[in-house]
Amino acid sequence: MIWWDILSYAAWIISGLLLLWILADAISVSREFDEELLVSSREGADELLEQIKKEEGVR
Repeated sequence: MIWWDILSYAAWIISGLLLLWILADAISVSREFDEELLVSSREGADELLEQIKKEEGVR
């Protein structure tokens, strides 16, 4: 019975760490990228990168 308790606590700890990681990543992404870019429906990495370069004036 003790092993199930240990596994249960370990699972809760792992799930808490995953939650913290997800939150940290979400905050990082929201700081790095504009909200308009994140919710846009543009698809395709190549087209997206070309559009970003055009907006920034970089060739």
